[in-house]
Amino acid sequence: MFRPLKKTLVCALLATLVAGQTAPVYADSADQLPDIGTSAGSTLSIGQEMQMGDFYVRQLRGSAPLINDPLLVQYINSLGMRLVSNAWSVKTPFHFFLINNDEINAFAFFGGNVVLHSALFRYTDNESQLASVVAHEISHVTQRHLARAMEDQQRSAPLTWVGALGSILLAMASPQAGMAALTGTLAGTRQGMISFTQQNEQEADRIGIQVLQRAGFDPQAMPTFLEKLLDQSRYSSRPPEILLTHPLPESRLSDARNRANQMRPVVVQSSENFYMAKVRALGMYGSERNKLDSDLLDAWSKGNVREQRAARYGRVLQAMDKKNYALARQELQPLLSAEPNSPWFLDAATDIDLGQNKASDAINRLKNAPDLKNNPVLQINLANAYVEGGQPAQAAAILNRYTFTHPDDINGWDLLAQTQATLGNRDQELAARAEIMALTGRLDQAISLLSNASGQVKLGSLQQARYDARIDQLRELQQRFRQYQKM
Repeated sequence: MFRPLKKTLVCALLATLVAGQTAPVYADSADQLPDIGTSAGSTLSIGQEMQMGDFYVRQLRGSAPLINDPLLVQYINSLGMRLVSNAWSVKTPFHFFLINNDEINAFAFFGGNVVLHSALFRYTDNESQLASVVAHEISHVTQRHLARAMEDQQRSAPLTWVGALGSILLAMASPQAGMAALTGTLAGTRQGMISFTQQNEQEADRIGIQVLQRAGFDPQAMPTFLEKLLDQSRYSSRPPEILLTHPLPESRLSDARNRANQMRPVVVQSSENFYMAKVRALGMYGSERNKLDSDLLDAWSKGNVREQRAARYGRVLQAMDKKNYALARQELQPLLSAEPNSPWFLDAATDIDLGQNKASDAINRLKNAPDLKNNPVLQINLANAYVEGGQPAQAAAILNRYTFTHPDDINGWDLLAQTQATLGNRDQELAARAEIMALTGRLDQAISLLSNASGQVKLGSLQQARYDARIDQLRELQQRFRQYQKM
């Protein structure tokens, strides 16, 4: 399990790395700020950042407790892309991940990868507050803070930041090993990192609040959430982890408040998707500390329509967790009647169907969903229903298309591997498992599995050629990644 990185050394480093990501220079005039660095082109090109991001995100998948829940992944990426579409200087794709962690935090690194801790759902009161955290991280990316930091350190400690980022990911999987690596990597550069980070944080706030406003969220949410974090730190022996990794002097809060006050006041209601995501994150992935409690559901039951629906959805999830499928169906029915095409409710309904051994009902429900062709959540659910219903051939047909369209989704490859195993297609099972290994940074194992798959099929066949071509691709990737493995 991932454990919060509590040591001061790790926090000081992550404080700056939290800044990292991709995409700078031709910012709109609204986002122009005093330059605290350079374009960083002399240290890292955009292509190099993309390559490093690809390497490290694979390590992240293999070492950190990512939440691969299709509904939550879809929500945070939808929220993130809404903000990205209102940011300037975006030069790389963005990807948003959710880690199951009780500490309030978020960070970003090379290649447009933004990681949110699940505890944010507990501590953000509304969607604008959650969006303010995401906008801040996006702004670290568009201002290219990590590349700037590497350039700043280049004279005194070449590639320190690259090695430090790798050590952080190592610390997620093995705290003692990660701490030892960090100690060796950072040697004497800590104070400069902290100073640089404080500047980065202020710049990310200034640009982030503009992105927040342009995306239609309440700009006051940023200073409100920052103030909430400061209040927590005043009455706690240990401040929230996000304050250790994102320095927050009083001047930063004052600056954010002043900027928000200069913007036009706006009343923004949280979307229903926000409430559903909050309930699901707390109800299905929350620990004892961050669980879905009755007080929240009772309060929402007296709130607006979106809150009332989320409260009922929460009770559905609680009943399902106890395998009380009859109660879950009873609670869900009014929601499904009101919104028959909601992926949240369709997902719950099919899980209830499967829990009651009614796979045919789940299959029919999903096959008739109007948005099936456009919604990957419904597609993966239908494939799973076919598997549970003993129809692996139908599942394989869906999953072959799904994994082609969504090659980075481990859920699809895992389900495809199970399906091909049921069908007795050993080579295709091995090939699917190889893709999982590749996505989690285990390229040697991926190549071994594909070599095995190649040996299972007819010599000179198209299938063998496909496997061999994929082996060549992974070997080339392995060669490109070798420089980062040595750091």
